[in-house]
Amino acid sequence: MDVDSWWLLLEGAWTTTWISAIAIAFGVSFGLIIALIRMMKIPVVDQLLVLYISWARATPLVTLVLFLFLSLPTFNINMDKHAAAILSLTLNTAAFNAEIWRNAFINFPREQREAAESVGMRRFTFFRRIMLPQMLIVSLPALVNEMSFLIKGSPAIAVIGIVDLTRVTNRISSVTYEPLYPILAAALLYIIIIGVLVKLQGVAEKHARRLAR
Repeated sequence: MDVDSWWLLLEGAWTTTWISAIAIAFGVSFGLIIALIRMMKIPVVDQLLVLYISWARATPLVTLVLFLFLSLPTFNINMDKHAAAILSLTLNTAAFNAEIWRNAFINFPREQREAAESVGMRRFTFFRRIMLPQMLIVSLPALVNEMSFLIKGSPAIAVIGIVDLTRVTNRISSVTYEPLYPILAAALLYIIIIGVLVKLQGVAEKHARRLAR
């Protein structure tokens, strides 16, 4: 492969990275909010959230991307392809993250809650300083695993014209008629992206453990 091909692959990798990063940030946050609301057990709201989670987890990502990009204009909601891609990825990963967070809520030691109540600690202070850091430590492996699945599933956004890493790989292969080297290069870039994510997991775990002390 020539230098131009590598530059195209790096541009595609950057597109994959920034779109996935935004979707991950929103997905983790929305997943936490959904889990918090579900723990309140508000009948109708809880049922609607369960329906959303079931729908988002069962729908193939490529179908979700096409559905949002093609159906929203019907309701006079015009969204550019990058925004549609981010929204699709966010809705998908938030559903999985919500269940991860909810599991952490359910398994959090009740004794710690009772101890905080006995000393008059406010609920928000307890959640921010004690509960959330411990939940993060427990949930991080599952959250990072879901993030890696999202990155590996992100080529679905290419169906609406986004030139991500996989789409660039296909373009180079179709021009050079040598698919092996572009595919190997793309695989290497995906490994690097996910490797950085795993490194960040270690940093986040250390920070969460300091907060939990």
